[in-house]
Amino acid sequence: MIFDHDGAVAAVAQMEHEQIFPKAGWVEHNPKEVWDNTRKVCAEALAKKDLKASDFAAVGITNQRETAVVWDKTTGEAVYNAIVWQDTRTDKIVDELAGKDGPDKYKKKVGLPLATYFSGPKVRWILDNVDGAREKAEKGDLLFGNMDTWVIWNMTGGTDGGIHVTDVTNASRTMLMDLETLQWDESIAADMQIPMSMLPEIKSSSEVYGEVRPRGVLAGVPIAGILGDQQAATFGQVCFEPGTAKNTYGTGNFLLLNTGEEKVDSKNGLLTTVCYKIGDNKPVYALEGSIAVTGSLVQWLRDNLGLIKDAPEVETLAKKVDDNGDVYIVPAFSGLFAPHWRSDARGVIVGLTRYVNKNHIARAALEAVAYQSKEVVDAMNADSGVDLTELKVDGGMVVNDTLMQFQADVLDVPVIRPQINETTALGAAYAAGLATGFWKDEDELRKQWAEDKRWEPQMDAKDRDAGFAKWNKAVKRTLDWTKEDA
Repeated sequence: MIFDHDGAVAAVAQMEHEQIFPKAGWVEHNPKEVWDNTRKVCAEALAKKDLKASDFAAVGITNQRETAVVWDKTTGEAVYNAIVWQDTRTDKIVDELAGKDGPDKYKKKVGLPLATYFSGPKVRWILDNVDGAREKAEKGDLLFGNMDTWVIWNMTGGTDGGIHVTDVTNASRTMLMDLETLQWDESIAADMQIPMSMLPEIKSSSEVYGEVRPRGVLAGVPIAGILGDQQAATFGQVCFEPGTAKNTYGTGNFLLLNTGEEKVDSKNGLLTTVCYKIGDNKPVYALEGSIAVTGSLVQWLRDNLGLIKDAPEVETLAKKVDDNGDVYIVPAFSGLFAPHWRSDARGVIVGLTRYVNKNHIARAALEAVAYQSKEVVDAMNADSGVDLTELKVDGGMVVNDTLMQFQADVLDVPVIRPQINETTALGAAYAAGLATGFWKDEDELRKQWAEDKRWEPQMDAKDRDAGFAKWNKAVKRTLDWTKEDA
């Protein structure tokens, strides 16, 4: 995406890459395809407006944070497909690492529970299971990175001088970075049997890291911003003050609350993470509620069940009924993330009777998105000690009026959509633009944010409480499913 000085979208190009599912619970991407697609969309976007490299002040990168790539620094080739954030293959590694200390073994340092979600165990799995990988890693021949690191390494030259860097937001999702020092923790890396030589240099979210390689369409343009996708959306929503929050509705949902320069340790199942760090300024921290399956539930209705032909049809069906027919869907396809952190959970549809039709199923799917977000907001309110008063939203699903109204109803707070919905890309652009002086400061960015639509809560408190009680009952049905003795 290309943005102008007003923060308006000047040009867009996008491509899907293949979602690879080798086994149940496994999710992969082809790193070469991701890089090839990145080059193609850059060229396409420039061509749409007849732009050239000299027209650009900076490039910002945003990415799936926990999706891990390991590659050979000599050949430039990945030793295995990228293991995606939803992938659950590392459950045994996670259990082994937890041992008698339990899932919070590293949480005081890294802000995260031991879970299949994060990058560190994925790297360990690759080193343990790909022939020759560990030997190469011990020799210093392999590099690791989340998608930001992989793209930047290639964009700055690859085997010909590519820079191996990441930013604090991405590093904070590996389970390997100390939140206080903002550096890799050698003892945790040793526990996970990951050589330190594989790890990228940790930088701020907004500084000039290097320039695009000479033979690219953006040759010579500074790469000056890196933010993991959810932190980028938070930055794009100008959530710069402590207490401001946003919820992104994509494949999964991710709710981030800015907690300021002091990190808040969650006691209610949330993650403590870095929100952003601008240049030499102090880091800003956040509480995050990560939900694995929301938009991908709609994809499942389309691709696996054939219930709908395209994603917008789910709202068309849902609007044909007044309620969910007492049906609840808990889409624990990858276990349950925040605030439960139960990898043993699996998805359920409960409350089925002969009365129920596909319209009720569609409505229950949308309600599942909102109920999961309510669980996270409740945990966030408990951790912060202050109740949320409004929720900024973004992502592909926020065009769904039925979902947004139900979200406002179950949260009992206004839900607000900005005029520019592509806040993830915008946040990365903001970070890059601040580093190069394209934008002066955060105040200039605040002035660009504008409201598009607001949904006010309309649901009776009794109905809200009754629905959420049923939801909690359904969640209990998902637990212990993968345990062999259950």
